Amino acid sequence: MIRRDTVLVVDDLPGTLGLLNEALEAAGYTVLLAQSAAFALSIIERITPDIVLIDAIMPETDGFELCRIMKRHADLLGVPIIFMTGLTASEHVVRGFEAGGVDYVTKPVAPDEVIARIGVHLVNARRTRSAQMALDAAGRFLIGAALDGRVLWSTPQAAALLRDAAGAMPGRDTGILYAWDSDTTIMQADLQPGRVVATLTHERQTLQLHFVGQFGPDEMLLRVVAAATWSGESLLRQRLGLTAREAEVLLWIGRGKSNRDIGDIVGMRPSTVSKHLEQIYIKLGVENRASAAAIAIRTAAAE
Repeated sequence: MIRRDTVLVVDDLPGTLGLLNEALEAAGYTVLLAQSAAFALSIIERITPDIVLIDAIMPETDGFELCRIMKRHADLLGVPIIFMTGLTASEHVVRGFEAGGVDYVTKPVAPDEVIARIGVHLVNARRTRSAQMALDAAGRFLIGAALDGRVLWSTPQAAALLRDAAGAMPGRDTGILYAWDSDTTIMQADLQPGRVVATLTHERQTLQLHFVGQFGPDEMLLRVVAAATWSGESLLRQRLGLTAREAEVLLWIGRGKSNRDIGDIVGMRPSTVSKHLEQIYIKLGVENRASAAAIAIRTAAAE
């Protein structure tokens, strides 16, 4: 059985609700109707729609505020929200986009136009979700962030690394979890692949956020890289006669990371990690990863 996409329509006018309900159901959608912001919020506590249509001007809580509230819900961050409005002045359009909307249609609504726009945004939302699922599955240390530092999404690996460093889990329903460098101003024109746009320092570990690419006017892809580790790295260098890179690799080996994980964290190819590991085995006089990890743990514990 093919799943039908669910559309939540929020409007205080029964006539608009009826018109859109009939048109959307005829187009094959499952339709949820709410005549107020409060009722819409009660619906999303139980059901996550695939897309939302919101009347911009409603009594009590207007559509702009409702959109902002919805975007605080983890499950709704990736759900497209389209505004319906009779207000075509640019400031109202901008206000809708700033609240988190992706599009708007003018009232009185034309059902065919609404259906066409819904189709486009559902396709885009599916592509975004598929890309995020692929990144999650690939095990990359990546996060999607707004220019002001809000974490929009993160792969599980990046979330774990940031959690380990700062004691905080970057989730899709959180606010700002890291601060930009005090001497850094993030300007879109200055964003180049590989540029360090932020640094997170906690106790004895430092993480850098490297710019990878930009998906839209306010969303960028960042790679989390361990720029410096705790003093255990220098301890390994001094006591075991390792190079800086070898000590760095051994430190992560001691923390149970795979070659691929280490490559992602410190910014090197897995094959390069393997070459460093070969030299580590020779210098430590061991034959396997477990023995090297045990030495790393004992040495760090002796600090």
